[in-house]
Amino acid sequence: MSDDQERAGFEALAQAGADDDDAGRALGARLKAKHQAADLKALAALWIHGAVAAPEQLPGIYDAVAQGYLGEPVGAKPVPTDAAAKPEPIPAAFWRGLWELLQEPRAGLEAVNLTTKTAALAGLISKGVEARVGKAALCYPGVPAAVAQGYPKPFTLEALSRCPADSLGGEFHALIVDNGFDLEVLDRQALGLDKLPPPLDYLNARILQCHDLWHLVGGYRTTALHEVAISGFQLGQFGHHYSSMFLAMALTRVAFERPEGGAIMLPTILSAWTHGRRTPPLLPVNWPSVWDKPLAEVRAQLGVTPYVSPFPADLFEQLSVAA
Repeated sequence: MSDDQERAGFEALAQAGADDDDAGRALGARLKAKHQAADLKALAALWIHGAVAAPEQLPGIYDAVAQGYLGEPVGAKPVPTDAAAKPEPIPAAFWRGLWELLQEPRAGLEAVNLTTKTAALAGLISKGVEARVGKAALCYPGVPAAVAQGYPKPFTLEALSRCPADSLGGEFHALIVDNGFDLEVLDRQALGLDKLPPPLDYLNARILQCHDLWHLVGGYRTTALHEVAISGFQLGQFGHHYSSMFLAMALTRVAFERPEGGAIMLPTILSAWTHGRRTPPLLPVNWPSVWDKPLAEVRAQLGVTPYVSPFPADLFEQLSVAA
């Protein structure tokens, strides 16, 4: 089979999606038994289907695959989206952009560059998906209450600098300053997030300001593997669209290039998805009200259990050094 034929078959799978949740559970179970390239491609196509054509299906897809792979239900109520909604067509421009992105050397797909390129793919999907993403997000626990708070005010380093060193605010300040991070992952004004239709204006700005904070509260390290993991967590919390795009793209690359990587990626993503689904909603939390409290006390107050990683958080960094 030629590369063009293989890609055409993959594109058809992604447009079609799965027949039902039982198919997702069966796919997860097969992958747990053996990480076959064909099954990895089927799963990557299914994740692209949810991210690009039918965002209402994402919670059902991930819940079913996680149950099949991990051997137990996610332990949270189903997200009541309209999973029967007709999928949007996936434009040819999206496929051209995806295949071009996956052909780039790994060295060109690091950190902010990868974030920017993956986000750019979102501009190539059907225009009808945007409103559906927002509507689906409102079905996740805590999202309507969070959105009702209004467009989020930025956190400030000045306020965090006044917090005790052993407090959440102090640890957050150290994480940002010591690593040379921006307080928000990207510039919300430059991105024009306040011009997006609700609730996407709130959701996109809120996750930019909370991403690194959730690393701390959720127990995710700022390593390559845990950046993958926290994408699963964010997706489980509120159907974060960028996370769904990123995970679908990442798994597609694994499926086509290094199927053995599924043995690392799938336990990481699906355990973090489950963690996100089981963790009480973090979007509506009034974070400045808990800045001065120790991290352990904040976790206890919010009902957050730190993520239990199936692999060392710095696994990719260790493998890079060994190579």
